[in-house]
Amino acid sequence: MANKYSLGIDVGSTTVKTVITDADGNIVYSKYQRHLSKVKETVTDQLKIIQADYPDETFTVCITGSAGLGLANSAGIPFVQEVHAAFLAVKKKQPDADAVIELGGEDAKIIFLTGGVEQRMNGTCAGGTGAFIDQMATLLGITADQLDELSLHAQKIYPIASRCGVFAKSDIQPLLNQGARREDVAASIFQAVVDQTVSGLAQGRTIEGKVLFLGGPLFFLSGLKKAFKKTLGLDDDNAMFPPEAPVFVAYGCAIYAAAAGDSFHIEDIIDKIRTAKASDDIVTGEPLFRSQAEYEGFIDRHRKFDLGYADIHTYKGDAYLGIDAGSTTTKLVLITDDGRILYHHYSSNQGQPLDKVSDQVRRIYSEMNPGITIKGSAVTGYGEDLIKAGLSIDHGIVETVAHFKAAAYFCPDVDFIIDIGGQDIKCFKIKNKSIDSIMLNEACSSGCGSFIQTFAMALGYDIAEFSQLGLFAEHPVDLGSRCTVFMNSSVKQAQKDGATVDDISAGLSSSIIKNAIYKVIRANSPDDLGKNIVVQGGTFLNDAVLRSFEKELGRNVIRPAISGLMGAFGCALYAKERAGDEPSKIISAEELENFTYTSRSANCGGCTAHCQLNIINFGKGRRFISGNRCEKGGGMANKNTVPNLYEFKYDSILNTVKTHQPRRYRGTVGLPLALGFYEQLPFWHMLFTTLGFRTVISDESSRDMYYLGQHTIPSDTVCYPAKLTHGHIENLLDKGVDFIFYPCMSYNIDEGNSDNHFNCPVVAYYPELLIANNPRLNNENFIHPYMDLNIRKNVIKVMGQALKNYNVKGRIPEAVDKAYEALQTYRNSVTRKAMEIITQARAEGRKIIVIAGRPYHIDKEINHGIHKLVSSLGMAVITEDSIAGLASTPKLGVLNQWTYHSRLYRAAKYVTTQPDMQLIQLVSFGCGIDAVTGDEVRHILESRGKLYTQLKIDEINNLGAARIRLRSLVAAMEQADQKPAKKPVVQPV
Repeated sequence: MANKYSLGIDVGSTTVKTVITDADGNIVYSKYQRHLSKVKETVTDQLKIIQADYPDETFTVCITGSAGLGLANSAGIPFVQEVHAAFLAVKKKQPDADAVIELGGEDAKIIFLTGGVEQRMNGTCAGGTGAFIDQMATLLGITADQLDELSLHAQKIYPIASRCGVFAKSDIQPLLNQGARREDVAASIFQAVVDQTVSGLAQGRTIEGKVLFLGGPLFFLSGLKKAFKKTLGLDDDNAMFPPEAPVFVAYGCAIYAAAAGDSFHIEDIIDKIRTAKASDDIVTGEPLFRSQAEYEGFIDRHRKFDLGYADIHTYKGDAYLGIDAGSTTTKLVLITDDGRILYHHYSSNQGQPLDKVSDQVRRIYSEMNPGITIKGSAVTGYGEDLIKAGLSIDHGIVETVAHFKAAAYFCPDVDFIIDIGGQDIKCFKIKNKSIDSIMLNEACSSGCGSFIQTFAMALGYDIAEFSQLGLFAEHPVDLGSRCTVFMNSSVKQAQKDGATVDDISAGLSSSIIKNAIYKVIRANSPDDLGKNIVVQGGTFLNDAVLRSFEKELGRNVIRPAISGLMGAFGCALYAKERAGDEPSKIISAEELENFTYTSRSANCGGCTAHCQLNIINFGKGRRFISGNRCEKGGGMANKNTVPNLYEFKYDSILNTVKTHQPRRYRGTVGLPLALGFYEQLPFWHMLFTTLGFRTVISDESSRDMYYLGQHTIPSDTVCYPAKLTHGHIENLLDKGVDFIFYPCMSYNIDEGNSDNHFNCPVVAYYPELLIANNPRLNNENFIHPYMDLNIRKNVIKVMGQALKNYNVKGRIPEAVDKAYEALQTYRNSVTRKAMEIITQARAEGRKIIVIAGRPYHIDKEINHGIHKLVSSLGMAVITEDSIAGLASTPKLGVLNQWTYHSRLYRAAKYVTTQPDMQLIQLVSFGCGIDAVTGDEVRHILESRGKLYTQLKIDEINNLGAARIRLRSLVAAMEQADQKPAKKPVVQPV
């Protein structure tokens, strides 16, 4: 005889849901509760509530959920996979649904029901889920509900990465520091979740028909619902948000339990959960400190590096103000003429750096003796430009310079500095009292201050308290050095396996250090870091982190007592160096009392980039504009044009199809402005026009172009240039061309000086992926033959077959010859222009930057205007292909089998022979084969005294981190200028 009641328990990554169904499958009880990593306790508490309401009942029971398998196995209770549980619930409650989207704490799922059942689920990354939303709300200093309320009043959407929380922080924090409206940022966060779902899970399959939305985030957050409906184009009839959405999987689990067989009394179920044994597989390390005495000796050693203090109320004389408006924190230091501290401040900026700084300056004015004169002020950090403009600060300096000045104050012989901030790791080697090389973390902020802060808050602790817990932990958990959203799962698993919060705190401190040493610095041994190491940044105020660093290196380091204030202290020293006879121009106390500002958004129409601007008005004609990539957007006249080869190449490619179009044509061929066409377009345009075809290229890339083809992208991990190609194909189809031509080419043109001349797999075979994932394409409107441009006969033969329906076979040899000539003419023009730029730059005394990447990096949507950033710093820009022919390939440690890589290596070697040149390598996220180039290019450059700078770019266009790296490069170049240099000569090497 069937049981009357069935119990489904859904143990998710962040919540526990329980559902009871009656004999007819109706829900008679449900509960949704966050477990705060206390899984067994929360499940037990919920079962006790059920026990109070159903003391004498028996239940068939089943467990599901991402965190439920281990509990089910150890408790001896049946388990059902959560996707299957969701499927059962949908068939019972919403049988007419065509697709299901469920977002949980760390899980995301799509179940396609119509057109063939298919289930898709995220892997180990929690980007774009409830945990992601929680992290973003924490970043803004608000709750998820408050984030939702803000989003409903948004006016615009910013592109924000959602595949990983730490990537998103790197996009959001600069927006906040530049004055973006919090309402707009909130809505952008929800849009990022939608984008992640569509691109990361749908992976090219269209989400249409009736869509059922499940999970807590999609039930409680109205702004998220709105974003999904708008993006997917769903009306109220097709977007279904059932009242059972938060507990829908638990409901399916209960349905499964009804047929599971054995029944239990509720007291027996509670006992099984309570006595479930934890795993003993946890990996632990050595304690950080074995005794209180050992810890006190550690503290005494570091206490030696401290500053003197002066009383701000009684001191009279000159003072200097330093401000560090960091990514997540605000720091201020006011020092005396002899370097004593009059005032200092360190706190979270809560996304409002200008408000925080103005409040602190106001407080300084209220407390300082009237006999104090602020003679100079300087600011650094993400919020530098905003703070400088708003409060009339005298100087703005790049962070690396500020931190070097501060470190040298405490250790004049410093040869290595590592600063771990909220989202940045900055490391730089010092040689001959100047910065020699700079290493910064990429867009991922794993291993930074926000990394450990996130976990502290998630476990219910403030950062200071959490940091102390790990000092004497007996069994620190080995958590590795993965990113935050990966680590979430590791921490939760460690807790389930019996690790204490103390053990986790110590383990996280070690993880931060391992990430810095082995992922950012890439050290092979402590000797790589030098003998005199100074550590800085608020993260190193954490004694557990500092101890982990010393233990990992096997040596002592220097941590000034003001470690968290070093950026601000360096600014104060800088302000003192440059102070004149007059007082600082910083905003006065009287002006500060009435200080207000307003923010608005606008699109710049100065060029085709159409930058999204944030305009902050401070009154009295003062304003600050951010988001611009050149002088036009900033409201400044471009008085002296800085030569830039990126602009020349891009304009040349766009203008290619405007020439030599036939008056009468036999057909229209579409050529996508993507990937390899950014170099080979002159070839294909000449070939087709010679054959009597009209060529049409797709429109310029944009964010809208990406969205146009987003539904056909099968992988979220492929590079952004490849993702954009899908939009270009859709654009050409909409233009009504007779056919799109896109050949597959395993080989690029052989330029010599290499072991081989492959195209990367994406460039070589992407046409195959396009036709397989776009239902609008077929073999008639999409011609994608295989060919090798190095073999003239092969090109003639393949084109004859490809165009057999157009009766042009006899004309193909001539057309192919003209195409080769056109391609060579284009390449020659690029080389000539580069020489002109070099000559002009040297005549004007400018530095020259080689931006080395791939042909498609000239696409403005892909490079996000990085070349304009370089130009705005007064440096000329050329490209790797324009100078690669001037050098031979150096000795390498890897196979040199890719044409683009070969150019990169040769260009790097040439740069080492030119004292006024430096190289910046652009790398697209998702480019697997570029993983080998970074170390090789770094070796080529650094072995010959050059700096290595790598910028990783993807679909997010915020250039805050890139600007810091470029300014750091400029600062290092200025230091190098103090050494005698050879006269630059343009000649082959």
